[in-house]
Amino acid sequence: MTEHCGIQSCNQNLAPWPRCTGTKSACSSDRVYMEQAIVSEPVPPTRVPNLSGEHVHLCTGGVCRVVPTETTVITCKYCASTKVVKYGTKDGYQYYLCRACKHTFAWNNALPGMRYPPDQIATALRLFYQGLSLDKIRRELDHLYNVYPSDSTVYDWVVRFTKEAIQEAKYSNIKVGGVWIADETVLKLDKDVKVWFWDIIDDQTRFLLGSHISLTRTIKDAQALMENALKRAGKAPRIIYTDKLAAYLDGIELTFGSDTKHKHGNPFDVVNNTNLIERFHSTLKSRTEIMRGMQNPRTATLIMDGWLIYYNFFRPHEALKDLTPKGLDKTPGHVAKADYPYKSWLDVVTGRKP
Repeated sequence: MTEHCGIQSCNQNLAPWPRCTGTKSACSSDRVYMEQAIVSEPVPPTRVPNLSGEHVHLCTGGVCRVVPTETTVITCKYCASTKVVKYGTKDGYQYYLCRACKHTFAWNNALPGMRYPPDQIATALRLFYQGLSLDKIRRELDHLYNVYPSDSTVYDWVVRFTKEAIQEAKYSNIKVGGVWIADETVLKLDKDVKVWFWDIIDDQTRFLLGSHISLTRTIKDAQALMENALKRAGKAPRIIYTDKLAAYLDGIELTFGSDTKHKHGNPFDVVNNTNLIERFHSTLKSRTEIMRGMQNPRTATLIMDGWLIYYNFFRPHEALKDLTPKGLDKTPGHVAKADYPYKSWLDVVTGRKP
């Protein structure tokens, strides 16, 4: 038995969909009812509201068919419970209270406890490690997303998600070659504090194996760099090229023993790569711009390690395009077959892993 809905019947044959009768009738389930709407002439696709909330009638060019509606289930951002109730609005967003964990949250794309969506935070991180100042990052976010977070907010993002990216890198494995190149450079930080940055890179994959920051250039500093690289690579190299700093000789000997040869020269004489050190310095140029704003060596160490993540896993390296498969953008991490789970800063922010 059907009840007339008051809409003029069209009596069209709508196979394979139900025949349109202009009545409220049972659909595929006897327990679910749908409101049918009729059109007398062709019209653009229109979604017609239904009473049940489970189906809608879609009319296109005089043809009517029933399609399921999408039901949005509000879940807690903290515990994923569905036991939530509305808890007022703020800045145009509906807020909810979770009965299970007692947290309140806004129903938007932002992460729990944060005001901004992951893509905006990831953009800020990418721009930061590309060398933009906090002020320029804020202006770029304003241009791209019409948002203007404070300097402290952007910096908090950098610190928080850099730490998470670094932590995950501790568990990734890599495969690198047997020829490494080390170098050090001085940099003046904020408040005229001079520090030394030490770096060691794999010649084959361009993977940055380790970095070290210090106020001196001693054997202890050179050894710390070598130990970082050994821990990261999981093996000793055949040869390490350095400049003529005497500290390298003992630092290499103390870390690798006699199994690793130490060579130096100016310029570095690496097979088929006589200008490698110049290209190496060029890749570190963007890091120099970042480090100039650091207020102390401790802060600089965190950002230095964050830049290492960016360089190894997120930033394609031009010199690697010629490797198989040729022409494709590759990161040192890709060439070194690293099992690092993140492919971008957005993955880090969202915690998304394969």
